[in-house]
Amino acid sequence: MTSIDPALQHAYKEVLRRNPGESEFHQAVEEVLGSLGPVIQRHPHYLAERVIERLCEPERQIIFRVPWTDDHGQVQINRGFRVEYSSVLGPYKGGLRFHPSVLLGTVKFLGFEQIFKNALTGMPIGGGKGGSDFDPKGRSDTEIMRFCQSFMTELYRHLGEYTDVPAGDIGVGGREIGYLFGQYKRITNRYEAGVLTGKGIAWGGSQARTEATGYGTVYFADQMVQHAGSSLDGLDVVVSGSGNVAIYAIEKVTELGGRVLACSDSSGYVVDEKGIDLELLKDIKEERRERIKVYADERDGATFVEGGRIWDVSAQIALPCATQNELDEDAATAMVKGGVKVVAEGANMPCTPGAVKVFQDAEILFGPGKAANAGGVATSALEMQQNASRDSWSFEYTDARLEEIMRGIHESCRKMSEDYDRPGDYVFGANAAGFVRVADSMLALGVI
Repeated sequence: MTSIDPALQHAYKEVLRRNPGESEFHQAVEEVLGSLGPVIQRHPHYLAERVIERLCEPERQIIFRVPWTDDHGQVQINRGFRVEYSSVLGPYKGGLRFHPSVLLGTVKFLGFEQIFKNALTGMPIGGGKGGSDFDPKGRSDTEIMRFCQSFMTELYRHLGEYTDVPAGDIGVGGREIGYLFGQYKRITNRYEAGVLTGKGIAWGGSQARTEATGYGTVYFADQMVQHAGSSLDGLDVVVSGSGNVAIYAIEKVTELGGRVLACSDSSGYVVDEKGIDLELLKDIKEERRERIKVYADERDGATFVEGGRIWDVSAQIALPCATQNELDEDAATAMVKGGVKVVAEGANMPCTPGAVKVFQDAEILFGPGKAANAGGVATSALEMQQNASRDSWSFEYTDARLEEIMRGIHESCRKMSEDYDRPGDYVFGANAAGFVRVADSMLALGVI
């Protein structure tokens, strides 16, 4: 707790005591509280009103059983979660994650991050997150449908366009959102399109939602580079992952003139000195759903490294877009030696605290996920706007709105860091700017 201001250490100790064993949640809280010392020194009324303690405790935590029957007639039991963390800015907003690793602490870490991420967008949305330890991999469409229907049969009573609006996350794409929405509509007898985002275009979804998180990460990185007096044009980039976020980050980097040298999946990574062939990558990962090694098999000059560490590939820009804590202190040290200048998180908390410290000590521009990957939830909020007005926007209009929002997030982080004489410290800027907006709103609404 050496990085946390002494005035905040009691609050952090209470988080550890009240939430034992939830290491990811502890890490997320420590990262935020580690930035807030200068803020509470300047504004001690936040301490007097116990804003920190209130923020660290979710408004509501829902855990429920999800029984369903597989294709062999065998009853399966999973566990469902929804942490409705903060509604001070608007209805709870955050994705659902279906993955065997999902535990309550996972959902709380993601929900806590979501509060500040959503606040940075400037949109009227609170923070929440949910999911299940269900694994959709290897399951048939009918098994996934039965699971989603059972999951929504419990969760629906806690949702609503003015209450809680989930979206997708890892393991939850358009197929799952469709099954979830269908069950919600069936139970409630309402076509309440604004209750879920990430829907299909034909039934209330938003253009550019699929691309939004990856595009937004690159827009934010581009703003950092421009503010430093350069541009992405001609720079080499490494992107971890090859899922939705990574693919569309690669697409936007390529559009802006950068060259993506490498991407990865859980089996290893590929290096392509000519620049990743986006169409081939999309075909392999989105259409054929094969491992990244196939890219190297079919692309002249590309090489596949089994296992290994993608961060050993030298580049000026790094975009970690795979999963939490994928980039550690050793990797960060290697990246600094390799000449990295800018790192922007496309995933949620992909860099360990040790890695972040390495980047900051080396004066590498570092964009934390709550700022850099906010494009997904920002576009979900735009989808909510369209649903509320019974409107439909073009891809180009939505993408322009997304870029505008990401520019605004960068400006908020930049301005806050400079106001506290910490120019270029995007971690502080993001945490402080998000916190102040939420804290001020909490105080305005009284003790609730």
